[in-house]
Amino acid sequence: MRHRSFIALAVALVVMIGGAVAVYAYDSTRTDKVAKGISVSGIDLGGMTRSQARTALDQQLAAPLSRPLVVKYGRERFRLSARRAHLRTNVDAIVDEAMRRSRQGNIVTRSWRSLTGGEVHAQLTPEISYSHAAVERLVRRVKSQLDRPAVDATVSFTSGAFQPVPSHQGNAIRGVELTRNIEAALVMPDGDRVVRAHSKITKPKVTTDQLAQRYPAIIIVDRNAKQLKFYRHLSLNHTYRIAVGMVGLETPAGLYHIQNKQINPPWNVPHSSWAGKLAGKVIPGGAPNNPLKARWLGIFNGAGIHGTDNIASLGTAASHGCIRMSIPDVEQLYPHVPVGAPVYIS
Repeated sequence: MRHRSFIALAVALVVMIGGAVAVYAYDSTRTDKVAKGISVSGIDLGGMTRSQARTALDQQLAAPLSRPLVVKYGRERFRLSARRAHLRTNVDAIVDEAMRRSRQGNIVTRSWRSLTGGEVHAQLTPEISYSHAAVERLVRRVKSQLDRPAVDATVSFTSGAFQPVPSHQGNAIRGVELTRNIEAALVMPDGDRVVRAHSKITKPKVTTDQLAQRYPAIIIVDRNAKQLKFYRHLSLNHTYRIAVGMVGLETPAGLYHIQNKQINPPWNVPHSSWAGKLAGKVIPGGAPNNPLKARWLGIFNGAGIHGTDNIASLGTAASHGCIRMSIPDVEQLYPHVPVGAPVYIS
């Protein structure tokens, strides 16, 4: 009886040992196989060897990512190569991770899973790196070529007159959105590697319709004709007869702006030879020997527009650089010309 028990035990041991050996042998054949249920970015690696998994990832992941990315806007095209983007994919590391996941559990659970068709259920995400600086450079390049700033309406002064310049809307590429879309497309192997840029319209601060309101007063001085033309909201309001600077003391030509205004201004006599004994003195406003009568509109470096009681000088080049007007005329003009109003002297 004892002999039979010994034989039975021996047989059981042999069977167990044989089974263990068989399980070990079977598990050893799976060391280079990816378990079922493991995928990388939707690429099923289940049942592949390490070499096959790497080839699959090279072909289906790394190769598509190596294609250049193209930004489109209308007919314009901007390319970013994988090399310039410093695009890198960790294929070897992700294959190592797939093999590690495949070997999880003990020898028995691994073998049982394999024999019964069980799966690991692991969806792995590869590490795809790129240069953010390269993306920023691409976006800057796109914007530099496609952005068009809005143009404010303005007035151009030339040839003794002015010309309204109309406003234009601008165009601005949506840079933040474009950056985000480029970065998403760079790491997407199954995309078409095309990113479409979008833009927004930018409006001018001053439109053509607002231009007249922006220029309530413009003064045009024609030294040859001895005329001052006053425009209100870009329309001619009045033409005045004036006197301008004499030879050697000419009224300065160019574009200026009204710098200051005064009623009955004092006269700060310049240190010039023509001033004689008055040079350097200050003659009070309204004084008989003060040639600046009634009103003063300062323009540039001591020159300005003022009234005069020397009516005979109007229509001539008789002043020491200022623009003379009759007293009624300068009084009429004065309240309509704000500080900052342009004065164009031709």
